[in-house]
Amino acid sequence: MKSSSTPLFLNRYDAGQQLAEQLTAYADRDDVLVMALPRGGVPVGYEVAQWLHVPLDVFLVRKLGVPGQEELAMGAIAAAGAATKPIRVLNRDVIRSHTITTDVLETVTKRELRELERRDQLYRGGRAVPTVASRVVILVDDGLATGATMRAAIAALRVLKPAEIVIAVPVAVGDVCTALTLVVDSVVCIATPEPFYGVGLWYTDFSQTTDDEVRSLLAASSC
Repeated sequence: MKSSSTPLFLNRYDAGQQLAEQLTAYADRDDVLVMALPRGGVPVGYEVAQWLHVPLDVFLVRKLGVPGQEELAMGAIAAAGAATKPIRVLNRDVIRSHTITTDVLETVTKRELRELERRDQLYRGGRAVPTVASRVVILVDDGLATGATMRAAIAALRVLKPAEIVIAVPVAVGDVCTALTLVVDSVVCIATPEPFYGVGLWYTDFSQTTDDEVRSLLAASSC
């Protein structure tokens, strides 16, 4: 795994291409599905899916940010589709250290649930979640800091009974990757730099991925 004090990736597309090189064992397989975490994970996942010649979809998950410090995750919430109950994963250490009340937590959770519903309609337009049972699912994001968002995605994905769950990210905190190896079948990460600082530091261009870009990439992938 590489480590550097300078950016490792030009942008999310470059990161996806580099990541795909680590995932060649999954290429051209009918039982493999790439599911990207929107929005930032979708350009990465698009490149992975294109290089491996496998389908791409999104897996909807939202960070529960500390009010006033939204980048700091006190948890995350994910849904495996409209027919399943949302799964919430909490970071108890952050909740305690920032004295987060139950009311605040529930308010943030309800807000992010509404955003999940909005994105499901926007990205899928009522289209069902693809069949996951007995398939190898590669969960892709643009990086991992606390891992809370990915943990929520893993918990929700298990409801759909995949054969294997593979986590694939370009960059992450080393301890987070190590912890995730205990709860999924495989973790693929290009770099675990120390000190980490934040995901965006390791990209030359880390501009926000838009909803339109997500929709465009999903449409292009299905062609």
